[in-house]
Amino acid sequence: MNYRKYHKYRYTRFWLHWLSMPFIWIPLPFVLALDLVSALYQFICFPIYKINRVKRSEYILILDRNKLAYLNILEKISCMYCGYVNGVLRYLKEVAGLTEKYWCGVMHEGRPGFKTQADQASQNFARFGDKQDFQEKYGK
Repeated sequence: MNYRKYHKYRYTRFWLHWLSMPFIWIPLPFVLALDLVSALYQFICFPIYKINRVKRSEYILILDRNKLAYLNILEKISCMYCGYVNGVLRYLKEVAGLTEKYWCGVMHEGRPGFKTQADQASQNFARFGDKQDFQEKYGK
């Protein structure tokens, strides 16, 4: 093994990681705002729509990775951040899916390569282009 190349690689990688960190952490205020707004949205609107609220605690648990003794303090903070952000995004996906089902329960056309909501069929969405199915499911 060429140790000189290995150390140069580790040195370069270290600095590239530090240079990329702001781009990882910049979204934090926006994610916090999305978390707050989605909680307010559910609190205000879901009772009006008669939709059961999504339990935030089922998606976001940020205080578990700090218990891992094998992580240093920066790794613990980064893991908690990552768990929080990914949890918020999963939570928002569920809130958005329930909202979509309420307001527009029609499946997407399903073009090749297009990622549709995986659980549309199980949520009783009307088939794309099927007026009768839509009218039966939504009484319109």
